[in-house]
Amino acid sequence: MRTSLEPADTRINGVVHGALRRDLVHTRATLITEPYPQGRQRRALGEHAAWLMEFLHAHHTGEDEGVWPLVRERNPAASALLDSLEADHGRIDPAATTVTAAGQRYAATTTDEPRAELVAALDALTTVLLPHLDREVEEAMPVVSASITQAEWRAVERTYFIKPKSLARLGMEAHWLLDGIDREGYQIVVHTVPAVPRFILLHGFARGYRRRARARWQPGIPVQRAGAH
Repeated sequence: MRTSLEPADTRINGVVHGALRRDLVHTRATLITEPYPQGRQRRALGEHAAWLMEFLHAHHTGEDEGVWPLVRERNPAASALLDSLEADHGRIDPAATTVTAAGQRYAATTTDEPRAELVAALDALTTVLLPHLDREVEEAMPVVSASITQAEWRAVERTYFIKPKSLARLGMEAHWLLDGIDREGYQIVVHTVPAVPRFILLHGFARGYRRRARARWQPGIPVQRAGAH
């Protein structure tokens, strides 16, 4: 068990980035595979694309308002790196907004043009987003870990990444992060929250998450039960 004065354990950031990459790839693959999604699956897939962008926006907001300012305070030498990451966020935001609009239009229509538009929007987003996700894990997180303590990291997590969200939202996010994850990642995710809400999140929202995942990925990608670890 890590103590509060140890360097920040930022491995959850890699888990989050892995989940984003996973579902962006799955979404695009589903969109371009014939027969193309129709009906309920089409609506679920478009809504999920918009949900991913909502999650991404909240994730970047938490970094810009919570993580980066604290790191700047503790480690002024990190300013140039943090400036470049904030600039990345500025380039990613318009592309994410386009994906949101394209996902919503795709979910609400039945013609093929919105499908092609959503594929193009995802391609434009991943061009700027995926290198940024890699840079944060490889370059930024070691600096964060060297600059702030585990207690400070946990405080930022609670304030900027957990408290602003409803229990239902956290439940969906938890199962989304756990989908297909390995044993180490599972432990990282489930110990982000205290024991009692952890039990509720793991057992109270599993069925709802699996139902939504089946709707968007069917008939392809299986959903792993959270209790499998």
